[in-house]
Amino acid sequence: MRVRRVVTTREGGVSRAPYESFNLGDHVGDDPAAVAANRGRLARELGLGADRLVWMEQVHGRTAQVVDGPVDGPLEATDAVVTAEPGLGLVVLVADCVPVLLADPEAGVVAAVHAGRVGARVGVVPAALAAMAEAGADVQRVEVLLGPAVCGDCYEVPQAMQTDVEKHLPGSACRTRRGTPGLDLRAGLWRQLADAGVAKIGMDPRCTREEQALFSHRRDGTTGRLAAVTWVDPS
Repeated sequence: MRVRRVVTTREGGVSRAPYESFNLGDHVGDDPAAVAANRGRLARELGLGADRLVWMEQVHGRTAQVVDGPVDGPLEATDAVVTAEPGLGLVVLVADCVPVLLADPEAGVVAAVHAGRVGARVGVVPAALAAMAEAGADVQRVEVLLGPAVCGDCYEVPQAMQTDVEKHLPGSACRTRRGTPGLDLRAGLWRQLADAGVAKIGMDPRCTREEQALFSHRRDGTTGRLAAVTWVDPS
């Protein structure tokens, strides 16, 4: 089966400042009509019906849900969603957190995960892998894309926070460009996935804070959200 993965940028939508322009987040204060128009364009560009996109009410937790068809509204209090249904697009929204897209192409099982500092710390990615296994995936066949996120050079945190996250997500501690305590969540997630038996891990190297074409909460404060989407091509 062919797995599709798409990561959007902030360009090409109808939202006005400070959300310009392709904001897909409906929880950040943007005009609901603009968000609806942007989401409609996303569905058309992906070749999926609007009702074939599954959204999450992301809360920085570790809840993973399995869906087998279209969902009415966002999945409540969920940060990972899994499906084995072809043509069902799973969407994760970010503006510095790590969007994680996982797939077992042989089993036709895909997942989209919102892995910010809190979610990564409490184990949202292992929860997603467990949900994928329940849906028929084999971790040794799983392929992963770690999407654009704030990089370790830019993600400055207090020393106590860095120490705490490193304890739960080894490999994430780093020094920032300024020489201060920092976090590289993608490095920590890479190690966590590898330790879980995932052999195929790729990374979009872009930093949301540095790349102006991407939304970044740490850079801009009030801003929009980009989407990372994955689905199994029904054709």
